[in-house]
Amino acid sequence: MGIVSLQNVHMGFDERIVLESLDWEIQRGEKVGLVGPNGSGKTTLFKLIMGQLQPSVGTVTRARGLQIAYLPQEPMLDTSNTLLAEVTGTFDNVRRLEERVAEVAQLIADHHETDRVDDLMAEYDELQHRLEAAGGYDYEVTVREVLGGLGFSPGDYDLPISALSGGQKCRAALAELLLQEADLLLLDEPTNHLDIDATRFLERFLAGYHGAAIIVSHDRYLLDRVVDKTADLDERRITVYPCAYSDYAESKRIRAMTAEREFEKQQEWLKHQREYAERVKADKSRSAQARGRLKMLDRMERGGQVLQRPVARNRKMAIQFTPARRPGDMVLRCEGLCKAYGDVVLFDKLDVEIYRGEKVGIVGPNGVGKTTLLKMAMRQVECDAGQIRLYENLQVGYYDQEHAGLNREHRIIDEIAPNPTRPEEARIRSFLARFLFTGSDVYKRVGDLSGGEQSRVVLAKLMWSNPQVLILDEPTNHLDIPGKEVLEEALIAYEGAILLVSHDRYFLDRVVNRLLVLPERGRYELMTGNWSTYEQRLADEEAHRREEQEAARRQARETNRKSGKRKAGTSAGDDDSPYASWSLDRLEEAIIEREERLAEVEQQFADPLVYQDGDRARSLRAQADQLRAELLRLNAAWESRLD
Repeated sequence: MGIVSLQNVHMGFDERIVLESLDWEIQRGEKVGLVGPNGSGKTTLFKLIMGQLQPSVGTVTRARGLQIAYLPQEPMLDTSNTLLAEVTGTFDNVRRLEERVAEVAQLIADHHETDRVDDLMAEYDELQHRLEAAGGYDYEVTVREVLGGLGFSPGDYDLPISALSGGQKCRAALAELLLQEADLLLLDEPTNHLDIDATRFLERFLAGYHGAAIIVSHDRYLLDRVVDKTADLDERRITVYPCAYSDYAESKRIRAMTAEREFEKQQEWLKHQREYAERVKADKSRSAQARGRLKMLDRMERGGQVLQRPVARNRKMAIQFTPARRPGDMVLRCEGLCKAYGDVVLFDKLDVEIYRGEKVGIVGPNGVGKTTLLKMAMRQVECDAGQIRLYENLQVGYYDQEHAGLNREHRIIDEIAPNPTRPEEARIRSFLARFLFTGSDVYKRVGDLSGGEQSRVVLAKLMWSNPQVLILDEPTNHLDIPGKEVLEEALIAYEGAILLVSHDRYFLDRVVNRLLVLPERGRYELMTGNWSTYEQRLADEEAHRREEQEAARRQARETNRKSGKRKAGTSAGDDDSPYASWSLDRLEEAIIEREERLAEVEQQFADPLVYQDGDRARSLRAQADQLRAELLRLNAAWESRLD
């Protein structure tokens, strides 16, 4: 039996039915991507699983003692806490145990000659056992590992929650959730406000997490890396696909095509049967046959054998960026570009050239200057030295991730063309329908729109301007997956140059053909390829570094072995260690063997998943301490032979 079981669940609000005859069983330890159109009921489903809502009909059964942790899109944090205090609050029970252990230890010291000492020692042993079972003294290491992985530095730890940005608060809430020992994680858009490094950390964490997780996300790359099942919530029901996102999307596309073909085929057959019956019913010799066919069709319809037309896919935007005229070959040039804010140097002699048809993605952690570079290209921020210039007479389309270019007081139609004439208004209304603004939608106030709707307005303005160059800052923020796919296709087909910033690795893989990598402030590299090209290179470089380190260790051991080679059997002097009677050869072999084992153990500490398993972390530390102690004794015995 699963840890959560939903059976024949119906859920509605007022007259709107959200879930109908829904069945779903969540198994222990599985990772599931929950996908579906906006408004399909994903948040409602989470609340049913947690018990915050009760179904109108049906049952939701949870395993006894099930611990559930939930990350909403808008987290709730105690603003009076510091970052470190808020996150370590997850371990309040461990800290209370630590404090009690210290108290009992002091009591034992104070009453070591009294009758109480036996009871105190028994309590101390019990507390130590409970402390170790709860993670012991390792939680502080774990907290710092998770905070670091999500992009926080030690300098952030003492900041009050109230001083954090919206993105930092979301990351703090995610850190707090990941540290909980829950059986089931419910994550609603966990990669919002994460840069690529933090998202990769989250992937590794979830891949090794012992519990189950249900993840609502528009990050297709994360879903492909983490989940083993995809639950599609559509038309008020769940369909579970035993695969990650990309395979699910292809499987669903094929299912939809097959269903459409089967419907059309049956409709053609039904039409033929009815036409035949109508044609021959007047013929007395065949009227009985005609009535029989009509009865058969009636039975099929009453028995539910007549297929219903498949529900049309959700409407999608229709985007096409067409340059007003062909630009020259050179589009943008950076020469010796420098930019700093006080002592923080973002760029130091940056040299980049972009040509017509090139699609360049800018990647790097938060704070390295990606958005600043785009704003310098748009002349919104001045450089300190050098220059960055877009070549003259270019029509540039700029997408600001903050939507700062929108007038919140305007109606949507006025954002495209202020005060349009009646003929212009008809053309603009038809144009805006391509961005899913129909009917009276076009008269909505921009400031009243959701983030996703504002994103569509910005894209509409870009398309209307027929730009020769697109400069895009996080254009997929606020877009659902169908919206991202449409934008990707439009950018792939676009003939002009593109310079874009994005944390969406799936998007980068599909759109860009060059990457400007900003690994840290003041450094850069321009390379050919997309995100997967870069990630593979990182993996190859890491493997090469490990090989070089291992080769260096082997060389050092061999040099040590040759320089210390002595005749076997030399007296060990007054050494009374367990190795006093060992020969030099045996000592050297033991030293090499312990060094190799220690290197293997230390290598495992580089994996953040180690810190999510308290028993494994403690075991590795114990192994490392034991090996270091043995090496000290072995080296002492070896050196004594050389004296």
